Amino acid sequence: MAGGEAIWLANPRGFCAGVERAIEIVSALLERHGAPIYVKHEVVHNTYVIERLAARGARFIEDVGKVPEGSVLVFSAHGVSQAVRRAAAARGLRVYDATCPLVSKVHAQVQRLRKDGFTILMIGHAGHPEVEGTMGQVDDGILLVESVADVAKLSFAADAKLAYVTQTTLSVDETREIIEALRARWPAIQQPAKEDICYATQNRQDAVKGMAAGCALVIVVGSATSSNSNRLCEVARKHGARAELVDGPDDIEAVWLAGDGAIGVTAGASAPEEVIASVIARLRELRPGAAVTELPGVEEDVAFAVPGELRRPEAAAGR
Repeated sequence: MAGGEAIWLANPRGFCAGVERAIEIVSALLERHGAPIYVKHEVVHNTYVIERLAARGARFIEDVGKVPEGSVLVFSAHGVSQAVRRAAAARGLRVYDATCPLVSKVHAQVQRLRKDGFTILMIGHAGHPEVEGTMGQVDDGILLVESVADVAKLSFAADAKLAYVTQTTLSVDETREIIEALRARWPAIQQPAKEDICYATQNRQDAVKGMAAGCALVIVVGSATSSNSNRLCEVARKHGARAELVDGPDDIEAVWLAGDGAIGVTAGASAPEEVIASVIARLRELRPGAAVTELPGVEEDVAFAVPGELRRPEAAAGR
């Protein structure tokens, strides 16, 4: 691809099916019940989305014990532990689960593996709500592995009954190195039936790999709290481009665009299309006359249904 003053728009980018479902659930509950409704953690990791929902009456909380009894509570797309579910039930909260179905799949794997006597290694980042939720599916027998160095510190016997699962929003390259290290030490380690990296994470990373080498800079639209957005920056840098993470157009610095070379734009799975559009508009202000080209990519047709009672009439009718 020829660079020049072009602006390249990665495809696919932005919202994934799990994010769309989670936002739709919160929006539908606000319409049905009015404000406030409560959400355990940020429903998705994007500042714009959170501010917009908060303005409508969503309250994002960490301690379920502080939610008034009988209130509506939504579990975020990242999922929650069994302890959180028990706490919500004890307070008589009206719970709606916006956990991404792909994360729920990993939760089910963890429960099944532990029941079958496996010790589970969770590949992920400490403190991330998805990791906390996944590890909290069982009472014991699960350990966090964040790096190849962590693998070297493990002291299980060669014939230990081990399995691994992964955080869905990690870099494919990052998890590959850790998985190879695990298999080198424990060749019989149980692996997931399918890789736990979600389709949207994989597709967005592949799109960045395809354009990064031809870019002077890749701008990733997403919030600092978004794991998959941060991984997109890492992928861009690994494939030869500078990369900057921005929440929106006001974060763009003109100095980044100095010199020649194409500017690539992508977005994490929780970044709205309207924010991406505003970033493109700002780039065109800073590079007058620059042509915006949307690159070819994988067409995503995945959709996750919201709970039946929250579906709009036209959606329920299949129109």
